[in-house]
Amino acid sequence: MTTGAASFDRALAGLRAVRFRPELTVDEGPAPQRLAPHAVALTAEFVEDDEELASGRFVLLHDPDGVDAWEGDFRAVIFIRATLEPDLATDPLLTGVAWAWLMEALEAEGGPRTALGGTVTRVMSESFGSLGERDVTGSIEIRASWTPLGEPDDLGLEAQAWASALAQAAGLLPLPPGVSSLVQPRRAP
Repeated sequence: MTTGAASFDRALAGLRAVRFRPELTVDEGPAPQRLAPHAVALTAEFVEDDEELASGRFVLLHDPDGVDAWEGDFRAVIFIRATLEPDLATDPLLTGVAWAWLMEALEAEGGPRTALGGTVTRVMSESFGSLGERDVTGSIEIRASWTPLGEPDDLGLEAQAWASALAQAAGLLPLPPGVSSLVQPRRAP
């Protein structure tokens, strides 16, 4: 086993040890094949009353040779999409607040990181004419990536930060450290 594969295996073990909030259905899914020699992807969704309120994807890439643009040999890439209440969809401060959700989640999980960047997109639909009585609808999308600089064993913290930001985007209240949710875990079909 090469050193790169061993580092990725340690990171993978750390990811699989993460205990996500039970309100989120988290599964391992297909990872991109051409971005790095090693990759893993997680998908998550929060569904309430048969309506998907939030979903996302977490990808951990590893190139043992490092990538100059990453400033390291691991790269976390995330995507979060959440449905918004009508009053939030029209809030001009929403994109900054959504970015703050991610920053707070990353800060809460600790760990050194570099090369953090991303975008927040608000999608808003307002109906007119014969459809004018419909409420404003909207969603938010957060895309970001960063280079974790911690030990491979600790890279589960990056997925935990993503899941925390996803839960906040879904409207779930943050859980204080050491407190567990009483909601029954959701299982993927």
